[in-house]
Order: sequence, then C-alpha cells, then structure tokens
Amino acid sequence: MGDWGRSDVVYAYLSLKDEVDTRALVSDALRAGKRVALPRCTSTQRELAWHYVSSLDGLVPGRFGILEPDPALHEPASAAGAVRSLALVPGLTFDDEGFRLGYGGGYYDGFLSRFEGVSVGLCRSSLRVESLAGMGCLEPHDVPVDLVVEA
Repeated sequence: MGDWGRSDVVYAYLSLKDEVDTRALVSDALRAGKRVALPRCTSTQRELAWHYVSSLDGLVPGRFGILEPDPALHEPASAAGAVRSLALVPGLTFDDEGFRLGYGGGYYDGFLSRFEGVSVGLCRSSLRVESLAGMGCLEPHDVPVDLVVEA
C-alpha cells in the first residue's frame, strides 16, 4: 500500500495514446475517499492547472484532445504544499533515475519542480531504459519522478 495508502490527495492524469491507462486508478482513489485532481493545460503559460473531480463524468476535451475538468465546474487544487499527496505522472519512456520522455512541452517538469508530495511515473516495462542521459535525451529543465512503477 505504501505511498498510495497514505495519500489523501492524488494528482492523476487521463492517459493519451500509448501512456499507461489511469482510469481504474482514478476510480479506485475516488472509491477510497481520496481527493482526486486532474490537470488542465493552460494555453498561455504552458502550465498545468489542477482541479478536484468527484467522477470522470463531465470532463471536456482540452487543448490536446485530452479530457480535462471544466474550470467553471471544478474546484481548483493547488499542488504546491499539498500534504500527503501523490502524483501519477505520464510518460512514454522512463529511466532508472526517474527521468521521462513524454509528448514534450515541459508541463510536467514545471509541475514536478514545485510538487512536494511523492511522484510516481507509470511506465510500460518494455519501454523502461537504463539512462535517458546516456542516450542524449535529457534537457536542463527535466525533473525526475521519485519512483517508477512498471505496468
């Protein structure tokens, strides 16, 4: 159970294309009485704005076609200073140090640089690599997750 069991708030994502699907995890968190926040991509600052949800119903397509909370209907959630929180972080590839390759844009690197809870990267086992740095794939702004879990 570990960090998942101890968390009161789960910052999750809804998967896109080849990312690990999180819908069952979000549903489990909601059933367990955890607060669940989903991100919305802001158009001007390339940041994630988080909003609490009580279900996966009523989400709307966002900038990249990803279902997001409607900010008019969902309470804002601040990821900074969140106590006993856990973030599920998407990625196409993760390495052994927690660095990731995603779809680009740096949205999650900005989020992770301010997030004070435990960050967990969800990765398909066939797409985990030893070192993205060794492959020349890291940039100065990249921020690793605390733990990588293979699906």
